[in-house]
Amino acid sequence: MSPIDIGIIGFILTMVVILLGIHVSFALITIGVLGLVLILGLEPALSSIALITFSRVTDYSFAVAPLFLLMSTFISRTGIGEELYKTACAWVGHLKGGLAMATTVASGLFAACCGSSLAAAIAMGKMAYPEMKRYNYSPVLSVGTIAAGGTMGILIPPSLGFIIIGILTELSIGKLFIAGIIPGILEGVFYLGAIFIMCQINPKLGPPFPKAPMKDKIVSLKYTWPVLGLFLLVIGGIYGGVFTPTEAGGIGAFGALFVSLVRRQMTGKDLLECLLEGAQMTAMIIALLIGAFAFNQFLAITRIPYVMSDFIITIGLGKYAVLFLVLFFYILLGMVFDIFAILVLTIPVIYPTIISLGFDPIWYSVVMVRIVEIGLITPPFGINLFGLMGTINVPIGVMYRGVIPFLVADFLHVALLIAVPSLSTFLPEFMLSR
Repeated sequence: MSPIDIGIIGFILTMVVILLGIHVSFALITIGVLGLVLILGLEPALSSIALITFSRVTDYSFAVAPLFLLMSTFISRTGIGEELYKTACAWVGHLKGGLAMATTVASGLFAACCGSSLAAAIAMGKMAYPEMKRYNYSPVLSVGTIAAGGTMGILIPPSLGFIIIGILTELSIGKLFIAGIIPGILEGVFYLGAIFIMCQINPKLGPPFPKAPMKDKIVSLKYTWPVLGLFLLVIGGIYGGVFTPTEAGGIGAFGALFVSLVRRQMTGKDLLECLLEGAQMTAMIIALLIGAFAFNQFLAITRIPYVMSDFIITIGLGKYAVLFLVLFFYILLGMVFDIFAILVLTIPVIYPTIISLGFDPIWYSVVMVRIVEIGLITPPFGINLFGLMGTINVPIGVMYRGVIPFLVADFLHVALLIAVPSLSTFLPEFMLSR
């Protein structure tokens, strides 16, 4: 049996094992090791995996992951989700669909803080849905807003998705962070536009919230500006070349802890819980990446990615035809897997092919994470939909109807990113780096 045959069988077997419920990291490590043993033998295979995994995980730049994870756990203790929602409500709640707009903004920023669109959807479901229900908002608009809003977090730095891509592909994590800023803002604009249009057509979907006095609007900023200022410091420092992403993670984690202590929202018990949660999340990411390194080494030995690239070039498919097929594949994966599992499973195979077609790697990374998040809210599955359904007890049919307008906005947003690649590459081209 040739190495290519072993590689194809290994990849198919990995997908089957994961669909059977085996954890992604364990599946990748197991198949990767067994495949290398079959091709190289036991001792060379183990030596190769030990060398590459140790060198990558102990690299200085890898510290960016646990530091930003620690930052997110500290920020989550500040109650930032509820405060962002109250602030947004004070400023835009009086508009038609204003509460839905406020939920969209708060969901995106909270997802960026916690690093998970599903966690943001569940948290905002508990917080925003009862409030929108109290003001007679349509359940269809309410659940659609909450489910879609959290997907903005993957583009807003510091994005854990971009961190994983940077580690796996050796792209600049700082440039990936900066590349997501304009697309992330545009995504919010598309969502707000969808809410505005729906409520103009049918004002009963989102009745206006009582207008807050200017004094209340100013006061509402009191509890959100320290955390937002911290984000601006971290991202501004990366863009200006003042510090590296790893240093930015350390500054962000310390700053988030300082804000929590100053506001007296962090007890000794809370600190220990944050450290434990950060350690657990870091262990999960390390396990996924070790699995990815082992699996990537296995695929590299079999030459599957290179054979795949040559095959696509030989059959003469246009580069954009290949791109659309890949993006459709990612939507399907997004319906059943979380984004981190998808990235570590597919990047070793698909990324070299896309780059060989001449696409910009930074631009493609932005489009890739964006399209995977669309899969999380795409019927008939969609992880975010089922997670939210269990939180607010809304029929799945209402969920499906609610996300359709936002899916339309999503595809228009992705079409714009593909048509105008400079939206993703403009800021990284001018950033100063260390």
